[in-house]
Amino acid sequence: MATTQPYTWSNVAIGGGGFVDGIVFNEGAPGILYVRTDIGGMYRWDAANGRWIPLLDWVGWNNWGYNGVVSIAADPINTNKVWAAVGMYTNSWDPNDGAILRSSDQGATWQITPLPFKLGGNMPGRGMGERLAVDPNNDNILYFGAPSGKGLWRSTDSGATWSQMTNFPDVGTYIANPTDTTGYQSDIQGVVWVAFDKSSSSLGQASKTIFVGVADPNNPVFWSRDGGATWQAVPGAPTGFIPHKGVFDPVNHVLYIATSNTGGPYDGSSGDVWKFSVTSGTWTRISPVPSTDTANDYFGYSGLTIDRQHPNTIMVATQISWWPDTIIFRSTDGGATWTRIWDWTSYPNRSLRYVLDISAEPWLTFGVQPNPPVPSPKLGWMDEAMAIDPFNSDRMLYGTGATLYATNDLTKWDSGGQIHIAPMVKGLEETAVNDLISPPSGAPLISALGDLGGFTHADVTAVPSTIFTSPVFTTGTSVDYAELNPSIIVRAGSFDPSSQPNDRHVAFSTDGGKNWFQGSEPGGVTTGGTVAASADGSRFVWAPGDPGQPVVYAVGFGNSWAASQGVPANAQIRSDRVNPKTFYALSNGTFYRSTDGGVTFQPVAAGLPSSGAVGVMFHAVPGKEGDLWLAASSGLYHSTNGGSSWSAITGVSSAVNVGFGKSAPGSSYPAVFVVGTIGGVTGAYRSDDGGTTWVRINDDQHQYGNWGQAITGDPRIYGRVYIGTNGRGIVYGDIAGAPSGLEHHHHHH
Repeated sequence: MATTQPYTWSNVAIGGGGFVDGIVFNEGAPGILYVRTDIGGMYRWDAANGRWIPLLDWVGWNNWGYNGVVSIAADPINTNKVWAAVGMYTNSWDPNDGAILRSSDQGATWQITPLPFKLGGNMPGRGMGERLAVDPNNDNILYFGAPSGKGLWRSTDSGATWSQMTNFPDVGTYIANPTDTTGYQSDIQGVVWVAFDKSSSSLGQASKTIFVGVADPNNPVFWSRDGGATWQAVPGAPTGFIPHKGVFDPVNHVLYIATSNTGGPYDGSSGDVWKFSVTSGTWTRISPVPSTDTANDYFGYSGLTIDRQHPNTIMVATQISWWPDTIIFRSTDGGATWTRIWDWTSYPNRSLRYVLDISAEPWLTFGVQPNPPVPSPKLGWMDEAMAIDPFNSDRMLYGTGATLYATNDLTKWDSGGQIHIAPMVKGLEETAVNDLISPPSGAPLISALGDLGGFTHADVTAVPSTIFTSPVFTTGTSVDYAELNPSIIVRAGSFDPSSQPNDRHVAFSTDGGKNWFQGSEPGGVTTGGTVAASADGSRFVWAPGDPGQPVVYAVGFGNSWAASQGVPANAQIRSDRVNPKTFYALSNGTFYRSTDGGVTFQPVAAGLPSSGAVGVMFHAVPGKEGDLWLAASSGLYHSTNGGSSWSAITGVSSAVNVGFGKSAPGSSYPAVFVVGTIGGVTGAYRSDDGGTTWVRINDDQHQYGNWGQAITGDPRIYGRVYIGTNGRGIVYGDIAGAPSGLEHHHHHH
C-alpha cells in the first residue's frame, strides 16, 4: 500500500498543438464557451483569467477513451448544465464503449451514462457536428447522432438515460474506406448533427421541428414536425454530398447546411452551401464557389456559423484547402453574396482581410519560411470548428489542426478593414508525447512529440519560440542526452522523405538543444525509432523504427553508421549513464548488453516481460553504473548488474513507465517515479528509497488518461516529475507548497 502526498499539477506551456474540432457557445447566457478536442478532452473558457480550464483530467487509464470528445451540448435554459459525448475509437483500439457525460456545474463535476456502443472522438469525420444537441425549449430532451449504424438516440430525462429512436429511417451510408481492415476508415460515420427549430414551440414545450444531418449522400437531411414522433427526408434536399454542419436560424426560419464530398477532416475536394426555408419549403444553393464551377471547385465546406445578433450574417470555411491556405467566407445577406478572407491579386500576390499575430505561440511557423503564395504561419487547415459569439458580433473563434484562433474585431471585415487574429490557447494543451528528458544542466526539459516534433523548453512556464528545426520532424520519437556531457543532445523522428529529401531521421545538438545539425543515415529509414547517446557523448546507438531495419552505431555525430552485431532490429535502446562504452537493448523478452560502444551486443537475460499496455519500457539510472529499471504490465523490475539479473519490486502489480529525479534530502539514491498500479490504484508514484516504499503523488482529479509513455524526474528540483500524456500535453507535478520554478534561477539566456 502506498501513502499519499499532495502535489500541484500544471502543464508545460506549449499552447494548443492539436486539432480543436468543436467550439460550443452557450446561447442562453454570455461568456460560457466550451471547446472539444479529438484526443485531449474538453475545456471551458475562464474569461476572468484569460485561460482554458481542462474539464476531463479525471479520466484515467481504465476509461482513457473518454478524452476523445465527440460532441458538446450547452444548456441555454439552465446555463450551468452541459453534456458531452465521449469515446475515442469505434474500432478495437478503444476497449470501452462510449458515454454521455452530464454536468450541472459547467463541467467541474460529471455524471456518466455509458452507452451500449463505442464512440469515435478521434475517428474520421470527427469535425462534423454537433451530434449532441439539447432542445432549446425543454432541456429534459436531448438527441444524439451515433456512428457505426446505431442511428439516432434520445433522452427525455436530461441525459441520464438514452434510447434509440427506432422510427428514425437512416443510420448513414458513407464509409471513408470500406477495405480498411483495422476498422478505422471502414466505420459508418452515421448521424452527424441535430438542429432544433426553437420557434416551432414555446418555452417548456418540446420543440416540434427538428433537423438531423446524416452522412448519406442520397438522403443528407431529415426532419420531424411533431417532436420526433415521425421523421421524413426533407423534400428537395441536395444530394451527392455529406452535410458536415447544420445551423438553424429561428428568426428567419432557415436551415443552413455546409457539405463536402468526404467526411474529413484531412480531405474533401468538392461541396456546396445550401439554405432551406421552412416557410416556403424551398432549397437555395448559396455556395461561395458552387460545385458546378469545375474550374474553381477544389474544396468542400465546413465550419458553418451564423451571427445570432444579425442572423443574415453567416460564415463558412473550406473543407479542405491545403494550398495555398484555408479560405474563410463571409456573407451579410444570407448567402446571396460573399467576401473571402483573402483574394488573389496578381499571382502569387494576395490581398488579405486579416492580420495574423502568433506572438503568443511563435512556433506556429513550424520552422518554415513563407514561400508565396503559401504564408507562414498559415491561417489554418482542418477548420471544421468556427463559431461567432452569440452575444458579440465582433468575436469569432475557429479551430485548426494545430491551434485555436480568435478575433475580437470581426465586423471590421464588412467595412473593408483588416481583422486581427491571434491564438487563444492559454491553458489549452493538446499534444501527444513520445519521449522526455530533463538534463542536469541547460534547459530543464526537452520533448519529443507527435505531430510537432518537439521542443527545447528553456522555461516550462513559457511557450517555446520554435519547434525543432534542422530538421523539422513531423513526429519526434526519441530524445537522449549524454549524462556526463549534457550539452550533447540527440533526437530521432519521422517525416515525409518525399518532401524533405535532404533531411535525416537523427539530429544532434552540442549546445543543449538550441541548435541542431544532421549527419548521414542508412538507406531505407522512414521512422525515427529510438536513439541513445553514450555517457560522454562520443558515440550513439540508434534503432530506426522501420520493420527489420538493423540497429546501428556511430562514433561521433553520425557521419557514418555501422550495423551493431547481435541485437535484433527495432530493439529498445538505452545507454548506461556512467560507462561510455555500455549500451543496453530489450527485444521480445530478451535483454542485451554492449560493452564496446554498440559494436556488438550479447544477450544477458531472458524471460523478461515482452508486452504491456504501451509496451515494456526500461531506463538507466544517472550516477549508478549498471543500474536499470524496467516497467511492464506484469510489474516493475530492477537490476543492479547491467541487466544480467532482475528482481521484481514488491507491491507494484503493473507499471507503464519509470523515470528518475533528484534524490530526497539525505538520500543517496535518485527519486524513482512510476506510472503504475500499487494496491489496486493506478496513478503516479514516487519512491525515495529505491522502491521499498511508495507515495502516490497524483489524485483522482489528475489522471490524464493513458499517460506515462514518457516520464522523467527533474535532477535539479526534488519531487518534480514530468509526465507525457496522449493528448493533454506534458504535465509536471511539484510537491504542494514547495517552491516551484527554481529553474528560473539556473538557466542562462
